Amino acid sequence: MPRTATTRDRTATAPVLIVLVLGFSSMCAALMQSLVIPLQPELPRLLSTDPSSAAWVVTATLLAGGVAMPVAGRLADIRGRKPVLVTSALILLAGSLVCALSSSIVPVLIGRILQGLAMGYIPVAISFVRETVPASMQNSSVAGISATLGVGGALGLPLAAWIAQDYNWHVLFWVSAGLAAVMALLSVVVLPHRPPVDESRLDTVGAIGLAVGVVAVLGGISKGGDWGWGSPSTLGAIIGGIAVLLAWGFYETRHPHPLVDLRTTARRPILLTNIAALLIGFGMMAQSIVVPQLLQLPEATGYGMGQTILQAGLWMAPAGLMMLAFTPVSSLMLTRFGARVTLAVGAVVIAAGYLSAAAFAAEPWQLLVSTCIASAGVGIGYAAMPTLILQNSPATEAGAGVGVNALMRSMGTTIAGAVMALVLTSRMTQLGDGLSIPAEEMFHLCFLLGAGAAITGALVVLCIPRTPAISPVAAAHPAQADEPTPVR
Repeated sequence: MPRTATTRDRTATAPVLIVLVLGFSSMCAALMQSLVIPLQPELPRLLSTDPSSAAWVVTATLLAGGVAMPVAGRLADIRGRKPVLVTSALILLAGSLVCALSSSIVPVLIGRILQGLAMGYIPVAISFVRETVPASMQNSSVAGISATLGVGGALGLPLAAWIAQDYNWHVLFWVSAGLAAVMALLSVVVLPHRPPVDESRLDTVGAIGLAVGVVAVLGGISKGGDWGWGSPSTLGAIIGGIAVLLAWGFYETRHPHPLVDLRTTARRPILLTNIAALLIGFGMMAQSIVVPQLLQLPEATGYGMGQTILQAGLWMAPAGLMMLAFTPVSSLMLTRFGARVTLAVGAVVIAAGYLSAAAFAAEPWQLLVSTCIASAGVGIGYAAMPTLILQNSPATEAGAGVGVNALMRSMGTTIAGAVMALVLTSRMTQLGDGLSIPAEEMFHLCFLLGAGAAITGALVVLCIPRTPAISPVAAAHPAQADEPTPVR
């Protein structure tokens, strides 16, 4: 039967629909990062608990997401990407419903952990592009889906602030439940099924070891300010977590089908990309921590801007849209200059945004400009990271490789949160009525630290050798490519 125009149109638009569903769903998962941040000061009262316990409502999601991304990536390699994507969406739906129906700390924590686990959707979605999207669309598709990690986090702040300000806080979770339901439905209906690229079994011991080590290290870092950096709890968590990860690495190198192939991860292009991801993740987090505080400090300080939570969220929202707007720019740069150069340029642009904030931060619009510059760099760089990983990983390890890279970014943002909090509280100014706030120069120092981390990340990227690498098409379909694509 000859192909009609309608048939050709459907064939042509199918990859676009796939990318739209993957991008929308990834953004929904990323929203969970910042969903409750505007509520954080009120959480002890809302959940009838102490501030230390309430802080875990934010931290638990970040820790769960850090663990979920490499595990979900590996599961997708050996069980198929669509089943993992649909399951992640259903986990998000379950977690949202648990939170929406709860008003005490324990069930809300359980729900938030489930929401964090759903972030495993994002690296699987990125690796799924290689199997379902034509080569001509792959750069733009990876760029768009990668950008949703930052876009979701940025747009979540004003959305959550508006809902929390004008409605009952449970509405936040009913909204996320609705988004998760749409996400699950679209994933079932639109996404095609592809057979697994690897037929080995899941390394369960490796998954448990990675989870214990990552949660211990990141938990110790994120709670070090509350527990005390020299306290037995903090040191025990960090040192114990590192010990578990070392034992995990020893075990993985001897396992026939490891959760993460450390020999592949140790290849210079992948290793340096992951180190750069940690540094750039550190640099990206500065604006998420420092800018909202500057915007909300009272004008009486002389450097605060007196904005409400909702106003601060709205000043931050364009930064998220800037990441999305730079998707085509990133795609063009990936095609023209290669992932190596694109990632380095993105890191330099991030640093430029922070340097402008350190020099000009007297008005909200100046911070808006600075965050938009930094976010443009994030939009450029975040697309290049998974591209470098995919170019240098075999198809059987694509999901796990992208997941580990996402974990390294998450580690960078967690370390940044701890370092920025330590810097801001190292020199305080008395505002009156017993209220202490960070001194102005500490905010500037945070911006400089963010810029320094991003510049260091760019230098690390430039150390990636110009060696032949596996192109996305060749890795997915070896017979379709005679020569590898060089890293540029």
